[in-house]
This record gives sequence, C-alpha cells and structure tokens, in this order.
Amino acid sequence: MRQKIFRWLEFSILFFAIPLWIYIDKDFIHPSILILPVLVFIFVILRRTTDFTWKELLFWNISKNTLVKNGLILIFCTLLTLGYVFIFEPGNLFNLPRANPWIYVAMCFFYPVFSAFGQEVIYRTFLFRRYELIFPRAWQVLMASGISFSFMHIVYYDPVSMILTFIGGLYFARLYQLTRSVLFCSVMHGLFGIMFFGIGMGQYFWLDMPV
Repeated sequence: MRQKIFRWLEFSILFFAIPLWIYIDKDFIHPSILILPVLVFIFVILRRTTDFTWKELLFWNISKNTLVKNGLILIFCTLLTLGYVFIFEPGNLFNLPRANPWIYVAMCFFYPVFSAFGQEVIYRTFLFRRYELIFPRAWQVLMASGISFSFMHIVYYDPVSMILTFIGGLYFARLYQLTRSVLFCSVMHGLFGIMFFGIGMGQYFWLDMPV
C-alpha cells in the first residue's frame, strides 16, 4: 500500500504538477527544454527498477497490415485537418511552410527525433512500465497515458492542443499496447506532427511559432 501511495504521488508530480507549474509561471522554463533532462532521469529509473533494455528503443517487428492500417489513418487525418483549416482557419493554411520554409524543413528532421521520440519514451515506455502497479488493467494505463499526454500540453495555453493530444495520446497509447514498439509510435507521432505543422495547426503546439 505504501509503495502504491508513493507511486501515485510520483505520477502526480511528474505528469501533472510540473506541467501545471509551467502553465502558471510562464517565465519558469520553456517546455521543450525539459525533454532531455527528463529523459535522462527516466532512463535511469527504467534501468534501475525494470527489466528495460536499450534494444527496446529500436524494436520494430511491425506487420504489413499494421503499416497499411496506420498509414490510412494518417491519410484520413491529413484530409480531415486540411478540410478543417481550409474552412475554419484559411489564413493559417500552410502558414509555417509559407512563412519560413527552411524552418519547416528543419523541423521535419528534428521534430521526430528530438521531440516525438522523447515524448513516446516518456508517455508510453516509461509510463506503461513504471506505473503498472497503479494501472494494472489495459484500459487504465491507456487512459492514464492519454490524459497525462494531453495535460502536458496545458503549457501551450490553448484547449485545442489539449483536445487533439488527448485523442492522439489514446491513439499512440493503444498503438504501443498492440505493437510494443516505441520506435513505430515515434515514427507515427513524428509524421502526425509534420502534417499538423505543415497544414497550418502548428501554432497550437509551438509557442511563438515564426509565422
């Protein structure tokens, strides 16, 4: 019981108290700066408290059917996003590629590696392994991953980012449950990010985006 209490406390601090602190104090720290130190802390915890191995980060073993199905999901979401921006936010259509094409190109390379991958390790690999004690059922850890992933985006001060990342968090968490491949989840996360930033919704996920 004591271990569960401490695990709940740790989970609450890491995934809710820290984002809330950043939200309240805008001058505290830029959210993206936290990813690297948090990853270092998480890898230390994973190595010391679980049977985590580094080769898990490169595990793939994704079937053709899984690739096709998730590819179709990405295409559907791309068309949906394109339609939404075209109808409701036409001024933002392709805003980042139009305003700063080279920054967008650079983001296409750096975002999947330095942001999406780190987030997937934190909200999937770490959360699933570290907190199985307090989320023993599949649906519980799925909801914990989706809710905490969404809440982290409170630092962008817009409900749209939280709604989209709650849906995305559930999707990536379920994908991780089915494949156990953080690499595949990171690739999908990266592609979705590139799509959102390219079509014109990046302002919901990037403070002071240069457009």
